[in-house]
Amino acid sequence: MTTPDMPQPLSGNQKRKMKSASRLYAVQALYQMEAAGQTVERVQNEFIDHRFGAEIDDGVEMIEGDITLFGKITASAVNYQARIDQMTDRALVAKWPIARIDPTLRALFRAAGAELVDSDTPPRVIIAEYVEVTQAFFPEGRESKFVNAVLDHMAREARSEAF
Repeated sequence: MTTPDMPQPLSGNQKRKMKSASRLYAVQALYQMEAAGQTVERVQNEFIDHRFGAEIDDGVEMIEGDITLFGKITASAVNYQARIDQMTDRALVAKWPIARIDPTLRALFRAAGAELVDSDTPPRVIIAEYVEVTQAFFPEGRESKFVNAVLDHMAREARSEAF
């Protein structure tokens, strides 16, 4: 039984939406960190304080994110960045190292890589989630296939390595 003061338990769909939002926010945060040279702590605080559930144009609210997942992804992306970047480089064509790819994709690979190396989430779920995040940034669709292929390669490598 719940009372008006007690929050209602979240449905499975609401939890999934919060996790998806957290992944999108993590990609945005990692992009911002690289572009502005900000620390992970500063960007985490900014996103949690000003973006999670914030109202945007015409009364539309951004989805509340899973703060724990967001924090873990962004911190792990920083902590394991060298390893994640090496995995990404090995998944990319030799002429296109991670430093040459679009900064949004670089942030996406780092966020997904963080989950691949530092979470219990099944790789197929991580790949599907980040392919969906890709579509938010690149609605034309061709980047989604590229991201899927790179993340599949990274997932196989992450499973075979002990981090």
